[in-house]
Amino acid sequence: MDGILLLDKPRGKTSHDVVDEVRRERQERRVGHAGTLDPAATGLLVLALGKALRLLEFMQYDKTYEFAVLLGVLTETDDAEGARIGEGPRPGRAELEAAAARFAGEIVQRPPRYSAVKVAGRRLYQYARAGQEVELPERRVTVHEFALLSFEPPVARFRVRGSKGLYVRSIARDLGGHVTELRRTSAGPFQVEDAGPELLPMDTAVMHLAEVRLTTEEAHRFESGRLVERPAAGLVRAYCGPRFIGIGRPAEGGLKPRKVILV
Repeated sequence: MDGILLLDKPRGKTSHDVVDEVRRERQERRVGHAGTLDPAATGLLVLALGKALRLLEFMQYDKTYEFAVLLGVLTETDDAEGARIGEGPRPGRAELEAAAARFAGEIVQRPPRYSAVKVAGRRLYQYARAGQEVELPERRVTVHEFALLSFEPPVARFRVRGSKGLYVRSIARDLGGHVTELRRTSAGPFQVEDAGPELLPMDTAVMHLAEVRLTTEEAHRFESGRLVERPAAGLVRAYCGPRFIGIGRPAEGGLKPRKVILV
């Protein structure tokens, strides 16, 4: 069973819970996801099944979230699950709109204390649970869109679209509050409205890559790891007729396989 499955994750389940359920329901051991959602979050979870699992490294999508922030209240986890640790001034609409403009583009974030980011070989949440203080590492991420959707004090609602590694909880903390609702609405080419039980073809996950069509002879060379004399400016989806055969990469003199998918 090979393909891509789009699910709308309910609140209260971990991403791993969902993966385990799919393994049981589909009787397929090889299942993975393209981006974790916190248990309290809902929305789009993109799963790769079977041979599609080999494409996960190419599925580092930009993601869109809609979320609510309770302003003026800080928590240990930067969301409603954590203990309250402080209070602060509540910004007004003009300040929130200015902040939204500030967050656009390449920004530097510090991840939440309760996150899976590793420092000295341990995850941050392991330090936090042990009561150990550790400096939160700075990370550069890109925000393509940040918009204030509504403001009913003390709650503000936003939409953000950003690169891999973006932490919405860090945005809430930097705004002086914590996340109370979080929903992923898109990941790369996929929308949460498209979620359902249908298994999509593997190559739908890598449609952002250019396409190359190989002859039967070229496909044999590609599948055996040899050079194909075709120009390529970057990673490409390789086909032989209607059959998706893998991901190619530029090499001196042509194209070489980066990942072969034997179906």
